[in-house]
Amino acid sequence: MGVQGTLDYLSDLISSAKKGKKRKQLNTVNLKVTRIDCEGCAMKMKKALSGLKGVKSVDVDMKQQKVTVTGFVEAKKVLKAAKSTKKKIELWPYVPYNMVPHPYIAGAYDKKAPANFVRKVEDSMTPLEEQYTTMFSDENPDACTIM
Repeated sequence: MGVQGTLDYLSDLISSAKKGKKRKQLNTVNLKVTRIDCEGCAMKMKKALSGLKGVKSVDVDMKQQKVTVTGFVEAKKVLKAAKSTKKKIELWPYVPYNMVPHPYIAGAYDKKAPANFVRKVEDSMTPLEEQYTTMFSDENPDACTIM
């Protein structure tokens, strides 16, 4: 970015501050859509979501049944617009396997999840359970003396 680009950026920043406008952030909203079976369903979803104000791109992954919307949008508005297509839609509930501290606790493991993904759930282990799992872990140097 040269001098002109820097001046343009600063000019835009100052002009938006004077008007009192709050800039929206660039967001990525992931949706799980059931039954995207054909290209027609994908095009219907793209058309419904790309019509929203502030949307930069809409990506439909038919294999994972996932729709990714990128732009200056809010998740609630995207969800509402997506539901207008009469499909069952929810926010993308899956996270990568290594992002969850206990991926096999109740509710996290899902057979319908894509490969290497689990459901995002809050850690429901009690402090006592947490104490026992760390007591007998491989990372505890005193684990042999306890047993």
